[in-house]
Amino acid sequence: MSKKNTTKYSAPALDKGLDILEYLADQGIPLAQLEIAQGINKTPSELYRMLMRLEERGYIIRSSNSGKYRLSLKMYNLSHRHTPFDELKRVARYPMQLLAEKTRQSCHLSIMDKEQLLVVLQAHSPNPVSLSISEGTHFPLSMTTSGKVLLSRFSEEKRNNILARDSHYKKWNREKKEEIREVVHEAQEKGFLFLNSELTKGINDLAIPIGLYDSELNAVLGVSIFSSHLERENNLEDIILALKKTQKDINTLIGC
Repeated sequence: MSKKNTTKYSAPALDKGLDILEYLADQGIPLAQLEIAQGINKTPSELYRMLMRLEERGYIIRSSNSGKYRLSLKMYNLSHRHTPFDELKRVARYPMQLLAEKTRQSCHLSIMDKEQLLVVLQAHSPNPVSLSISEGTHFPLSMTTSGKVLLSRFSEEKRNNILARDSHYKKWNREKKEEIREVVHEAQEKGFLFLNSELTKGINDLAIPIGLYDSELNAVLGVSIFSSHLERENNLEDIILALKKTQKDINTLIGC
């Protein structure tokens, strides 16, 4: 079915072409012109020229035997010229800098890499003295606030598989394993986490997810704060509000 959205500008021809591509992608099988037309509530004659152009541009392929259309690999190739995380880093840089300026705290963006947390982008605090986490640094998922938030974005089965390969988690007793599961559940319920750092004494970590649940595009935006700074210079609620706004801005820019 064609989706009807209320927009400021109308581009019927473009909408028609996108409807065809999206419908073919949804169905996943070759379809005749009549089948496509019925699927997006158009007449076959309305689609003829559009199908011809999409075929000529290489977006769809028409079988010489059945005459049915299917998607080519062109869109796949276009989408893989840049990885999702390349685009995420590009669009996140400016919102993260605004966050750092507003909260006067450094912030960092992390993803999962080989069952570890990998810092891929940092925005520095304008303060003369602040925390800095170098891009390219790896941390244990199970030992970091950002890692626990990232774990909360996966299905239980996938999360269990990840933890089963975590060298720290494997050494824990049942009580400590249950503790991390409770913290992950808290992240799912609240949408963010605020915890004392397990790796650095005197540091409070605040982390919020970026991207789509249980997908390839999952990241975490984190702020690590000196406990003394939090008490004297910042209001935690203000930082959380700023972090949520940055989360929304980045998600909008990556289409989530």
